Amino acid sequence: MPIVTVQQGPRDVELKRDLVARITDAFVDALNVPAESVQVWIQEVPTDSWAIGGVLTADRPKK
Repeated sequence: MPIVTVQQGPRDVELKRDLVARITDAFVDALNVPAESVQVWIQEVPTDSWAIGGVLTADRPKK
């Protein structure tokens, strides 16, 4: 059974639904496994708990 872990900042539940569906489809296509065997774990990291280039993502300008 494939297990996929995604680490990301907080996202809307609709975006996460779409993401897990696409990841599942990719594993079904690539590995020829049933969708029911694919597990996707999303670990959301608060923006004040990670940095890019020495700047917390919470302090970076929004795009």
